[in-house]
Amino acid sequence: MAHSAIAKVSVAVPVSNESAVKGSTFKTYSVSFGSKSWVPGYTLDLKTNNLRLRKQSVVCMSVQEAAITKVAVSPLELEDAKEPPMHVYKAKGPYTGTIVSVERVVGPKAPGETCHIVIDHAGNVPYWEGQSYGVIPPGENPKKPGNPHNVRLYSIASTRYGDYFDGKTATLCVRRALYYDPETGKEDPAKMGVCSNFLCDSKPGDKVQIAGPSGKVMLLPEDPNATHIMIATGTGVAPYRGYLRRMFMEDVPAYKFKGLAWLFLGVANTDSLLYDVEFSKYLKDHPDNFRYDTALSREHQNKKGGKMYVQDKIEEYSDEIFKLLDNGAHIYFCGLKGMMPGIQDTLKRVAEERGESWDEKLSQLKKNKQWHVEVY
Repeated sequence: MAHSAIAKVSVAVPVSNESAVKGSTFKTYSVSFGSKSWVPGYTLDLKTNNLRLRKQSVVCMSVQEAAITKVAVSPLELEDAKEPPMHVYKAKGPYTGTIVSVERVVGPKAPGETCHIVIDHAGNVPYWEGQSYGVIPPGENPKKPGNPHNVRLYSIASTRYGDYFDGKTATLCVRRALYYDPETGKEDPAKMGVCSNFLCDSKPGDKVQIAGPSGKVMLLPEDPNATHIMIATGTGVAPYRGYLRRMFMEDVPAYKFKGLAWLFLGVANTDSLLYDVEFSKYLKDHPDNFRYDTALSREHQNKKGGKMYVQDKIEEYSDEIFKLLDNGAHIYFCGLKGMMPGIQDTLKRVAEERGESWDEKLSQLKKNKQWHVEVY
């Protein structure tokens, strides 16, 4: 993928080891590719009670300098638990978090709007990479008057240390759900997604009710030498962003990744690519440990001349993928449930071409805990 030669990435880094204490000072190191921003220029100042916005100080470094060191994280006690935290807060007694920042992370030509939302949980709702938070939007459930809305689950898009590396925040990647009447073509506000619009419209300082964390199927195996094949459509890339930051950005003494991470991301067009800056930097800095392939359905064509979907990309590399699976690789799928039939059909066809039974292979992958699916 082509990028400008000038590279610049923004990383908010704790200045001292006392970053576990609310009110820590952060410096922002900036490294970015092209024109897409990575971390918002303005965020909530967690030091103040009046929730005023502050502009981050920016220090520029070359990519070579940025690649030399990883970012220190704390508190390292987050590595101590033997089991992932589960349902620390229930839907009936949710935790009240605070919105730190909301940033649109797609370009102007992307269909729809996707937002990167950082939530301050003050370290009270810890989670592991691959887990989800439940969000309860304000207001009452129209189907059950007098009762709150149902919980909406969102995959967490940050590591357990959060975007500020201090264990106090969690990040969600949310696409605004809108409904257009098929006859008039006009937007129908009555049918819009209540929770996604609440989150995308929220402002720094707003309160948000969260439950969780939940989920074990997408947890990142702790084997630092493992191979991970990650397949996503759209915001399904969220858990993989957490995995990759843990592998390539954070300095976690207990986890030094030496395996292979291979990301397949399917979106509509270039403007719809999510976290492309981060992923492209990992590709540049860790070419032996990271591979990154995109399927842009409105820009790329598959070998038959049709639109390029993520399953077409998988078919392109099917020999390698099957060999990696035979050698114990983990394969993950995350995104809209409509992605799975096309992917399953492709894998079945490829298996048969190789003289294998896909049903038997799939059964074995599940038995070996190599198969991880989270679709919605």
